[in-house]
Amino acid sequence: MADSQSPAPVTNFSAAMTSDKTFELSGRPARYTVLYFYPKDNTPGCTTESINFRELYPEFEKAQTEIYGISRDSLRSHEGFKSKLGLPFELISDPEEAVCGQFNVMKMKNMYGKQVRGVERSTFIIDASGNLVKEWRGVKVPNHADEVLEFVTTQP
Repeated sequence: MADSQSPAPVTNFSAAMTSDKTFELSGRPARYTVLYFYPKDNTPGCTTESINFRELYPEFEKAQTEIYGISRDSLRSHEGFKSKLGLPFELISDPEEAVCGQFNVMKMKNMYGKQVRGVERSTFIIDASGNLVKEWRGVKVPNHADEVLEFVTTQP
């Protein structure tokens, strides 16, 4: 887990997301925006992570925090994943890896003994001014959503 030493501005971006909406970083009304990057829809770890965020969603809302999941999957895949899990938040589709590249989450990983390029499970918290205030890289799913919630609820 890595801490941002001091808030750093995040370059504005827009991206297609579920529910026929477009995500736009600038002008977000929330106190915090959580972007969690995950490797692939409908895989065990990504399903568990998304369910964990779903279960804590009412607490994030109380903390004036918006949650968005991001992967390289298509909008069609995201719509099915969101519906299947009953996710109350939107999923951002990044098939061109523009957002993944901006947050430097594309890494070489070992899968079944082969090197493959994929998304490193990572989470970023951006404040209402558009500054990155916290990041986690190489996330392990158990208790991660709880850690994120703890951060947003303990800030002054």
